[in-house]
Amino acid sequence: MAPPITDSRVLAAMAHPVRRRLLDLLKLDGPSTASALSQATGEAVGNVSHHLKALAAAGLIEEAPELARDRRERWWRRTTPKLLWSSVDFADDAAGEAVANAAESLNLERQIDQVRRWADQPQSEQQRWPLGPFVAEVWLRMTDAELAQFKDEIVEVMDRWADRELPDDGQERETVFTFARGVPGHP
Repeated sequence: MAPPITDSRVLAAMAHPVRRRLLDLLKLDGPSTASALSQATGEAVGNVSHHLKALAAAGLIEEAPELARDRRERWWRRTTPKLLWSSVDFADDAAGEAVANAAESLNLERQIDQVRRWADQPQSEQQRWPLGPFVAEVWLRMTDAELAQFKDEIVEVMDRWADRELPDDGQERETVFTFARGVPGHP
């Protein structure tokens, strides 16, 4: 299990939308160069390089020099497979709490934007996926400890699918974004 982020500077570096996207690509596709990440994101190479340096300074990525073909080529990889943090860890620091709240808000926007992009796809694209896309919604009555147990079980399933070795069966697999949240609330 990856250690949680408890430094507000690291959290701030990670929360930037372009940096978060770079982290996602490095997680999904593995180590990469600024040029390849530029092509994947549509961002300028200089902008990608700037954000990679900020992520490296925060300790979220590191160079992978063994992958370079020459001295000019720079490869980058994530230093941890997961990005974990809790707002509780920043409760004693007003600035840290503000960063944690902003990071949480940006993360929620990022998640919702992924779902909106799918909903905005033309019907012809959505018909290519007739079985898989889903929405799961349920109201539960739980204690905090039960919600924590529920979360652990959901995360275990997600991790098992995220970390599985892809079968060599000739089928094309596309990226799928999945997220789950459980928060106290009222109908």
